[in-house]
Amino acid sequence: MFAHNLRLGARSMRKNPVLTALMVMAIGFGVAASMITYAVFRAVSGDPIPQKSSRLFVPLLDNRGPQYNNEGEPPNALTYTDAVALMKAHRAKHQTVLYQVGLSVMAQQENHLPFKAIGYATLTDFFPMFDVPFQYGGAWSTADDDARSAVVVIGRKLNQKLFGGANSVGRELVLDDQAYRIVGVTDDWDPKPRFFDMFSGNAYADPSQVYIPFHYAVEHDIETYGNNNCGSDGKRGIGRQGWLRGECVWISPWVELDSAADVAAYRQFLTSYAEDMRRAGRFDWAPNVRLRDVVDWLDFQHAVPPESRISLVIAIGFFAICLVNTIGLLLAKFMRRSSEIGVRRALGASRGDIYRQFLAEAGMVGLAGGALGVLLTGVGMFGVGLVFQPKIARLAHLDLSLVALSLLVAVFATVVAAFYPTWRAAQVQPAWQLKSN
Repeated sequence: MFAHNLRLGARSMRKNPVLTALMVMAIGFGVAASMITYAVFRAVSGDPIPQKSSRLFVPLLDNRGPQYNNEGEPPNALTYTDAVALMKAHRAKHQTVLYQVGLSVMAQQENHLPFKAIGYATLTDFFPMFDVPFQYGGAWSTADDDARSAVVVIGRKLNQKLFGGANSVGRELVLDDQAYRIVGVTDDWDPKPRFFDMFSGNAYADPSQVYIPFHYAVEHDIETYGNNNCGSDGKRGIGRQGWLRGECVWISPWVELDSAADVAAYRQFLTSYAEDMRRAGRFDWAPNVRLRDVVDWLDFQHAVPPESRISLVIAIGFFAICLVNTIGLLLAKFMRRSSEIGVRRALGASRGDIYRQFLAEAGMVGLAGGALGVLLTGVGMFGVGLVFQPKIARLAHLDLSLVALSLLVAVFATVVAAFYPTWRAAQVQPAWQLKSN
């Protein structure tokens, strides 16, 4: 019976091509607008590391005081003094600090100019904490951290550019006139948003390509390529050593805590550390600390661009208008067939049969509209950059899940929209129709 209803629906659609085309276009354009904006919203609002986001935390403390902080919130990074102190205390299973670096890569071939590679100075725990995949080799050791070894982990893209994609572990790479030994090559890895470096505004930046030991970078005066926030209290220090020991924040800290008890213990440790700084005379205010996991951190940092939310709401509203128009078109289409409905009812068809026939026809309209919507979504992906920043626009893409969602939304929405026109059609009185015709 379902197949018979589909045949009836297809025949009805062919009999009214203009009306059918209007409905398909309304559904198609509404679906396309919604799916394009949803693709962007999905890309920027997802959990970048769902398997561990509830166990990774960013610890912060107020080193400026209530007269300088923002609405009671401590700075979004740590000073060198505090970062080193937290790492030395080692109160977490895994812990790391990082800051962005920009290093000049000396080309391996003659007559090739150096180029800039962006990455991070960090600790070896960075790689297991954030589940960084490796194509070749692995992370450097804790001994390399402590010994300030000149080692480097490079990204797959950089390895392809320099070594043709071959296993480069053990080879030498010159960065800023300093030779480094390659210990690992990461596989493709680019979490979005880049939760671990929100401080420097790198939520949607290109994938990083070099990682070097934190202590080595500091010892060899490798400057930060990211943000350096010294606030307005004037405690910047004199010279590099004064800056290192001053109150400028530029280092992002992360710790991995497995249980609620671990979280409570680490929060207490942060509070105790801040209290120690107060007793030592460095601070003259009560401890003010924060410990946020990945999801809370992204929410606090407003990682989702407001334009993506606004665009999604507008697109959904446009889709709703398209559905209202579809309801009117379906109502006109169905009520024009009152005589057909009257004959079917007189021959024994029930109201349920009318419902099944017309809802099946609406489903076919929705499927056709969804197919058009998929095509328009694919075309619309090329124009996303006109609305969003290029680094955000390139995250949106049409994949199988989005295709399936487009078709499902189109069919479901059209069938729901068809309930009122179908109900009106099912109320047709067969006796009146037979008498008037």
